[in-house]
Amino acid sequence: MIELKLAIVGYGGMGGYHERELIAENERVTVKGVYDIDEKRIEEAKAKGLVAYESFEEVLKDDEVDAVLIATPNDSHKELVIKALNNKKHVICEKPVSLCSEDVLEMDEAAKANQRVFMVHQNRRWDSDFLIIRDLYKNKQIGDLFQIESRVHGANGIPGDWRHIEKHGGGMLLDWGVHILDQLLFMIDSPVKSVMSDLSYVLGDEVDDGFITYITFENGIRAVLEVGTSNFVKLPRWYVKGLKGTGVIYDWDLSGKIVVQNDLDKKTELIPIKAGEGFTKTMAPPSEESTTTLDLPSPSCEYESFYTNFSRVVREGATPIIKNEEVYNVMKLIEAIFESSRSGEVINYMKKYDCCSC
Repeated sequence: MIELKLAIVGYGGMGGYHERELIAENERVTVKGVYDIDEKRIEEAKAKGLVAYESFEEVLKDDEVDAVLIATPNDSHKELVIKALNNKKHVICEKPVSLCSEDVLEMDEAAKANQRVFMVHQNRRWDSDFLIIRDLYKNKQIGDLFQIESRVHGANGIPGDWRHIEKHGGGMLLDWGVHILDQLLFMIDSPVKSVMSDLSYVLGDEVDDGFITYITFENGIRAVLEVGTSNFVKLPRWYVKGLKGTGVIYDWDLSGKIVVQNDLDKKTELIPIKAGEGFTKTMAPPSEESTTTLDLPSPSCEYESFYTNFSRVVREGATPIIKNEEVYNVMKLIEAIFESSRSGEVINYMKKYDCCSC
């Protein structure tokens, strides 16, 4: 098997994670060396037997390097990606690809002009929790889904240094927002119809520390997406409603359940319950015979790992799992969320935002 030799530019948290957790487990790709402006990280790379490049230009001059991983702060992605492509390197870029959708088009054009592969590492398509929800959407175990709620909650504020700074592309919408929006667009096979959103700045940074957005699709599905960094009590990671049941996944440990409506010959009589200072039939729990509670199904994934796919795209001309037009559409949706938050208005997405033909 032909190995793909890769150099990592930016050997911080994500760059190091790629080398330790993703590439080390993949027999098709190997890391040759690292470039970083932090001397401590360079020493760590040397201790592992990796080449320590003194400059980005030195990386590009190394003929043994087939591909470059860009894992630097967000605002530097575009320049580094295009420069690497123009020097005939295949490129992987960490998310977000850049700070605006137009940058995606320029990067894609550079890749085509140089006949090189350019892919963005939107890796949450492989998360087990997402794969379970995607299966529920496709196989209709709880009926056709009509509402999807996807949340990521933490209580540690915005981590790191440059992530607090707007010009570097900081903030949660360009961080976790990319992931949960990419999951949603990858799952739902329908155009976005409208967007309404609100960004949070309660922690006092110049960038958002969280957001909530309401997205409707042309096929009628409604989605609520939320990222929060001051949530000391989390809401479920996923809560989905179908015409025949409900599913919940509480966290990444895959705790959760699905409750499915049983097919009954006749409708059971509702028994009122005491609720506060009154009573209700509407909100009474369903009868025992009317529903069945099931464990979450096991996650399944019909597509290969990111680095196996990247290698096969480079060596065999395979179809990329993460397409540049999909990356573009995520960035366009992010721009609509920013616009809705600024204006306080619902964005008619189909009217204002076009899809990509990368």
